[in-house]
Amino acid sequence: MKRIVVIFLIVFMPIVTMGQSAELSIFENLIDKTWKADGNWGDGSKFIQEITFKYDLEKTIIIADSKGFIDKEQTQIGDRNMGIRKFDAASKTIKFWEFDVFGGVTEGTVLAEGKNIIYQYQYGTSVVTDMWEYVNDNTYNFKVGTYEKGVWKQVYLSTQFIRQTKE
Repeated sequence: MKRIVVIFLIVFMPIVTMGQSAELSIFENLIDKTWKADGNWGDGSKFIQEITFKYDLEKTIIIADSKGFIDKEQTQIGDRNMGIRKFDAASKTIKFWEFDVFGGVTEGTVLAEGKNIIYQYQYGTSVVTDMWEYVNDNTYNFKVGTYEKGVWKQVYLSTQFIRQTKE
């Protein structure tokens, strides 16, 4: 009996792990890299963010560590967010959770539109979309706003994430 269990694990565990990793493949270009954006929100306030992505737990989740403003006055930059992206087998969707330094958590779903990565989440009474629009392996256009049926109804932020080279 032990032998059957061992054979089962050897044969099927890699298939399960590969399946979960494949479901997160839309993030592959972001993994083990740092991305930086600098722009302005629609109200004129500054947006600065630097995100590093990595796999964890045998490639079943992605961790996103973000640096940005850590005070309401936007004068100090530090560790601002820690995010998790995970494929949920029950709903067959990628879900995300983003925990911030202010004690908040944002959660929603991630969709792929070609090489574009789309985050959708509830913010107050609105559904907000963050889109990483693929330009090339080193650049993504980044928009935050209201995105419905492939059309931007309102844009709150438009900038670019640029891959940072290691020194």
